[in-house]
Amino acid sequence: MEPELRKRPARPNAGLLLGTVLALAFVFLLVVALFFVLSSFTPSLLGKCVAVVDLNMPLSVEGEQASVFGGGGYPGSEEYAATIDSLNQRDDVGAVVFIVNSPGGSVVATREVYESVKSLDKPKVSYFREVAASGAYYIASGTDYIVSDPDALTGSIGVITTVASMEGLFEKVGINVTTIASGENKDLGSPYRNMSEGEREIFQGIVDEIYQEFRGIVVENRKGRLNMALFDNATDGRVMTGRQAYKAGLVDQLGTKRDAIEKAAELGGIPYERPEDIRTCPVSTSVAEPGLFGMGGFIQGLQAAYGAPSVSFR
Repeated sequence: MEPELRKRPARPNAGLLLGTVLALAFVFLLVVALFFVLSSFTPSLLGKCVAVVDLNMPLSVEGEQASVFGGGGYPGSEEYAATIDSLNQRDDVGAVVFIVNSPGGSVVATREVYESVKSLDKPKVSYFREVAASGAYYIASGTDYIVSDPDALTGSIGVITTVASMEGLFEKVGINVTTIASGENKDLGSPYRNMSEGEREIFQGIVDEIYQEFRGIVVENRKGRLNMALFDNATDGRVMTGRQAYKAGLVDQLGTKRDAIEKAAELGGIPYERPEDIRTCPVSTSVAEPGLFGMGGFIQGLQAAYGAPSVSFR
C-alpha cells in the first residue's frame, strides 16, 4: 500500500488577515467617533442639570491635604476657584447650587473664591446648611439667591486679627529677646513683647479698611433686599440664625436644600413637574492625593511662632 500523504495546514491568506485588521480598526474608530458625537448631544437628550458644589471647608490659600490617618482634606482657594470657573465650560450645567457649611477664613482666600463665584456666568443659588459665617457669607452674597435653614448660623460680618504676646512668660522664665530692625514697625506684631498703642492703631486701620470692603460688598450685592436698620445692627460681628438673617434681608428664603435646587432650576429655565425630576450633577471638590500629615496646622504654627499675624473673615 502507498503511504497516506498528510495534508499541510492551509496558510492564512495575508490579504484576508490585513483586511480583518483594517476592518477592526475602522469599527474601533467608528465607535470612538460615535461616543464623542453622542457626548456632545447628551445635554439636549437628558436636559440640563443643576450642579451641586459643596463649600464645606475653612477658607485658606494653601488648603489641607487628606491624612492617611483618616483626616479629611480640602482644597486651597485657587484650586476651588478653578473648579468653579470650569463650570462655565459645561453645556450640561444650567444652574449652580452652593451648599455652604463654612466658618469663613483667610481674607485673600475668601476674595479669590468670591471672584470666581461672582464671575460664574450661570444662575447661582446658595444654601446655608449649618454654618455660613463671615467669609462664607461674603462669598454667598455673590450668588443670585440665598436659601437658609432656619437654624443655620450666619452673619459674623467682620474682620479679626490676633497677635499673641509672650513677654510676661519670658520674664518669668528669664528669657530676654533682642530684636534689631530697620524701622520701628519692622517687627510689628512680634510675640516677644506687648503691642504698643501705635502698633494697635496700625492693625486697627488694616482691620477697618477690610471691614469697610466687606460691608460694601454685601450692601452692593444685596441692594434693595436689606433691612438697613437691622443690617447695621448685624455688622458688629454677631452671628445670627437663619430666621434673624431673613428678617435683616441677608437671605431670601428659609428652606431646605431641595428648595435651593428648585430655585436654581427655576432661575436656569430647567423645566420639571416634580422636584424629583430635577437632574443634579454633583461637582467634586475633594483633595485627590492624601498626605502623611495635614499642613494647615503646621503653617498656622509657623505663623504663631514667628509672629506673622494674619487677617481673617471669621
